[in-house]
Amino acid sequence: MEEPEFDVFLSGLLFFDVVFAGLDRPPTPGTEVWTRGFGSGPGGIANFAVTLSRFGLRTSLAAAFGGDFHGDHCLQTLAGTEGVDLSRSKQFPGWTMPVTASLAYNDDRALVTHGAPPPISADEMIGDPPRSRAAIVHIGPEPARWLEKSLAGGSLVFADVGWDPSQEWAPAVLGQVALCHAFMPNAEEAMSYTRTSRPRDALSRLGDLVPLAVITLGGNGAMAVDATTGDSASVPGLDMDVVDTTGAGDVFGASLVTATLAGWPLVERLRFANLSAALSVGQIGGAPAAPGWTGVARWWRSVRTGREHHDLRRDYAFLDSVIPHEPFEG
Repeated sequence: MEEPEFDVFLSGLLFFDVVFAGLDRPPTPGTEVWTRGFGSGPGGIANFAVTLSRFGLRTSLAAAFGGDFHGDHCLQTLAGTEGVDLSRSKQFPGWTMPVTASLAYNDDRALVTHGAPPPISADEMIGDPPRSRAAIVHIGPEPARWLEKSLAGGSLVFADVGWDPSQEWAPAVLGQVALCHAFMPNAEEAMSYTRTSRPRDALSRLGDLVPLAVITLGGNGAMAVDATTGDSASVPGLDMDVVDTTGAGDVFGASLVTATLAGWPLVERLRFANLSAALSVGQIGGAPAAPGWTGVARWWRSVRTGREHHDLRRDYAFLDSVIPHEPFEG
């Protein structure tokens, strides 16, 4: 069979992120709060795309770009700087990029977003998706027709789901999960959609729907069950200084895709994704903070040469055999 054109094809909403980090408290009416950190750049689905590209995967993104300054900047960053293929993306001259302001404080963040829906749907933009080893989709109320085409072409489909502003958490959304190889919600999303009260119970329910079910637990790590191997695993969080959690879940998901395509054991996939996300929260932003192989290699060198970290050296010893000799920039 012909080699897939890309390792990963993905589609979703793109935002221009403006991140204010280092707040001691959230702003209140009538006051002004100064921050100790600031960053900006492409966000949303770009967090996935940049993470994948920095791990050396051939990455293709279908997204709508505004015809304004922010759209131009995101285009240049993704295609020119990060090497992401945008052949299935489109820029719309009369449409402005959605903008998200992220306010980071107390090891979490609050988001404020302004924008209008893209002029056309993802299905209209994509048409026939390119052949890829994996596809990533953000599940929403409306099914994505391009997803079935990717599945028919042999792609492993990885899905996540976002916050439901109605807080109805319609179980029908999980009907789309049946098309997927993997589903990667966070704990609150997983429990809300499965009507359970514990992440472990939610994982059990999701494990009946997809071959690979993964639940992220924020700073407490992640858990997963893989029906293709019969394995289950959980990993604790890593003790890192938190600057900004924006996009950490996306970095986790993209790193899990990277490790899954590499064929690693489940516990190593979780540890790798957990590490990538933990490294990202030490920097400002989502996509800009994606560590890539360079960031992972730098962290591993510090752990290996330290006098402490005995458990980390044991748990992450597999990095010796997977980090490229010449890490990709990132």
